[in-house]
Amino acid sequence: MTMTRRTHMCGEIVSGDIGKQVVLKGWVQRTRNLGGLIFVSLRDHTGIVQVVFDTTTIAAYVFTLAESLRGEYVIEVKGTVRGRAPEAVNPKMRTGEIEVAAAVLSVLNSAKTPPIYTDDNANEQESLRLKYRYLDLRRPSMQAMLRFRHQVIKSLREYIDQQDFVEVETPILTKSTPEGARDYLVPYRQKPGLFYALPQSPQIYKQLLMLAGLDRYYQVARCFRDEDGRADRQPEFTQFDMEMSFIEPEDIQTVVEGAFQHVFREVMGLDITLPLPRLTWRDAMARFGSDKPDTRFGMEISDVTETVRGCGFAVFENALAEGQSLCAICAKGAGTLTRKELDALQEYVKTYHVKGLAWAIPNADGTLRSSFAKAMQGDSMSRLLEKMDCKAGDALFVIADKRLVALTAMGQLRLKLGRDLGLVNKEHYDLLWITEFPLVSWDEEDKRYVAEHHPFTSIMEEDEALMETDPIAVRAKSYDLVLNGIEMGSGSIRIHQSDLQSRMFSLIGFSPEEAQEKFGFLLEAFQYGTPPHGGFAFGIDRLVMILAGADSLRDVLAFPKIQNGVCLMMETPGTVQQEQLTQLKITVDK
Repeated sequence: MTMTRRTHMCGEIVSGDIGKQVVLKGWVQRTRNLGGLIFVSLRDHTGIVQVVFDTTTIAAYVFTLAESLRGEYVIEVKGTVRGRAPEAVNPKMRTGEIEVAAAVLSVLNSAKTPPIYTDDNANEQESLRLKYRYLDLRRPSMQAMLRFRHQVIKSLREYIDQQDFVEVETPILTKSTPEGARDYLVPYRQKPGLFYALPQSPQIYKQLLMLAGLDRYYQVARCFRDEDGRADRQPEFTQFDMEMSFIEPEDIQTVVEGAFQHVFREVMGLDITLPLPRLTWRDAMARFGSDKPDTRFGMEISDVTETVRGCGFAVFENALAEGQSLCAICAKGAGTLTRKELDALQEYVKTYHVKGLAWAIPNADGTLRSSFAKAMQGDSMSRLLEKMDCKAGDALFVIADKRLVALTAMGQLRLKLGRDLGLVNKEHYDLLWITEFPLVSWDEEDKRYVAEHHPFTSIMEEDEALMETDPIAVRAKSYDLVLNGIEMGSGSIRIHQSDLQSRMFSLIGFSPEEAQEKFGFLLEAFQYGTPPHGGFAFGIDRLVMILAGADSLRDVLAFPKIQNGVCLMMETPGTVQQEQLTQLKITVDK
């Protein structure tokens, strides 16, 4: 069937190849039959070239075979490159100045009419695209996306290799440990009742590699978390994972910054100024109401608790009496918001567990539109407007509630207003570090402390005395890298002493027996000389999504799953034979 080896790629033939004999292989994009002439657009992953079958220059059986060609047929063509007539040149195509005059044709495979179009101009339903993903991936944009993803990972590897890191693959079948999300479990056939877990991250393994003396480790790791789906989350994902020994946070941050700078330079053609800005968690929450702030625009949050004290407005005064906080933002130029739009914003913030939203809009004539100004006594309203630099044409928003609740709701309102008012420069990339996260938080449902990062995170030395007396005040040696308001990754310096690790387990409610059961191997390993160490991990999928300007992780993965974790193409998860369940001693309760 095959005549000879392919000599050229379809999208790479240029005017300099005129006169050359070429052998091309690919898919038929479209055909045009003009009677004595048949034009075929032939496609491979590099692009499209026009192939001409002329009844006056080729054998009759070749022309007859060309007449049978349909979209997505796989063919092989041998012919001669020639220039197009001036009026036929297509400046929009890389190969628009030339065409291939066919001499020989072989059909390598025919094709049914595809259920979806394979060009970028079609607007197919996403469910159909995912069901026929192998066809969807033929789209030039999807081909480009997969290659873009490859370039990002290649660039990361290049940089990390230059920093003397060693790539080590860690096990996929591992132990179930409490890491924040549900594990995917794999039954152990040889001993019913025992299970492997798929790794949520290589966390423990990379710590053991530091204990082993490797000093610098990295891995492009597959990770698995049984979480509810959303646009920027998949049940299985790719993580760029690294760990270093004998370091402080600045050391690992410097390496990560350099890696991101290298990727932006090599893949995006952009330069990043280093070192990146750093904000403590407390400052980020106070100024932006988020631990992953979008700093591409201003509209920062201010604490107005003391400014309104004694104002006489019952809502504010009652909040102050209960020890709550008041925070505010001034949205410059938002004074044109209608009452309907303002009411919608009030309903929006309520979804973040606050009771309401107070607003005020100064007019150019000195009057004031407001939901609360009439209840403010004396000059308290003017002091509030002055504090927030809220002038005619601006809009002031105030939330009163428990401090973190109020800040979080205001942070979400800030983001919404930033989008609605067109304040976000989508062509700009803002990277920064968020540092000194809380070590633990209080879980009201379980009535216990839980690790904010993970239970192996070390603490700021000056806060160690607070572990038993005021755990919420303890700051961790943890850090997140944020890009345009999206958490790109996180890391921490790890606990490397057995006694401090035991105190941490005790703080989050593990008895000595439970700690031994779940992490006994790690506690034992710590007794054999563990170096101070720390690391970082970030999601490759999320990074590619942002850099490519995609709307969903599904757009940057070859074979993604939909929101409920189902693969429409493979129809997984699926049932298994009863014999398999019997071998595993598993009974399914439907």
